[in-house]
Amino acid sequence: MEILEKLNSLSDKVKQQASLIQTEEATKSAFVMPFINQILGYDVFDPLEVIPEFICDVGTKKGEKIDYAIIKSNEIQILIECKKIGELLNVNHASQLFRYFHVTSARISILTNGQVYKFFTDLDAPNKMDEKPFLELDLLDIDHNVVPELLKLTKGAFDVESIVNAAGELKYVSQIKKIISSQFQNPEDEFVRLIASRVYDGILTQKVRELFLTLTKKSLTQWLNDQVNERLKSAISANVQVTPKEEASVETAEDKESVHKEENGVVTTPEEIEGYHIVKSIIRTVIAAERVTYRDTKSYFGILIDDNNRKPVCRLHLNRSQMYIGIFDSNKIETRHPINSLDDIYLFSEPLTQTASAYK
Repeated sequence: MEILEKLNSLSDKVKQQASLIQTEEATKSAFVMPFINQILGYDVFDPLEVIPEFICDVGTKKGEKIDYAIIKSNEIQILIECKKIGELLNVNHASQLFRYFHVTSARISILTNGQVYKFFTDLDAPNKMDEKPFLELDLLDIDHNVVPELLKLTKGAFDVESIVNAAGELKYVSQIKKIISSQFQNPEDEFVRLIASRVYDGILTQKVRELFLTLTKKSLTQWLNDQVNERLKSAISANVQVTPKEEASVETAEDKESVHKEENGVVTTPEEIEGYHIVKSIIRTVIAAERVTYRDTKSYFGILIDDNNRKPVCRLHLNRSQMYIGIFDSNKIETRHPINSLDDIYLFSEPLTQTASAYK
């Protein structure tokens, strides 16, 4: 949660000051150095942690400099190349990153303009930086799904192997989301033909394709609105079902562990199932997905390992106006943390994976 607050603070700074920044050096001072220090947690003034203007001769290229090299465990782990705020970022801007990545021990490289941060690794070929990023962060449009992965690169929780192992999925999920988003906004002809061929038996003339372009756009918009409305209805329904007696029973949740989800009166909501899948997606990096189960009770929605009440991962308290996630410590004592949405569950990725790891 702390890192999200810091990201929001830096986001506000970018909004307020971006128009005043005219050079790459000013971008580094105003935005990139605070990102390295406040978000990633490295001391930008300690040469044992951060080397600015890092020099590493590559072949016939002598004296070239990379903007920042971040050191962890006495090895260069992250390379950062900076551009001026507002400048578009593409693979042509990363030529020095490509060269330096090959000759250093770094597994992660970052291309940034102070607002957008693109993270690269070597998924396609060992020791060769990929041309496409596996992760992107836009400070003016923060995706909460990025935050748990960003945490793995911070000084206090640096886990390059974990993030590299997850990078493949992150890379493709990011690209698929962009494709889906683009189809919602402006469906491609190939996509429209696919949809039309599933519902229209006639010949797909130009006039028919134009008709189905309009119909596809309309259908996509209505489908998205339907999903939003269903979520709202479920949330309203869940809140209405909560009674004072149920609220009081929350205080005695520890006594309810033996209640199974099939008990009369227990209603498993779509939000609880979605929360279960979010937790499952987080901890599957440390424990087999098939071992993750859940039990629903009137007081809470419990997520367990091996369907065993003695192996709790967390509890979700969603059927009330203020939602909570219950995190367990090493003594299996639950501490509840308020959440505003299901996406906030991602902010607890680290304690969730630590708890799950204990049941390996």
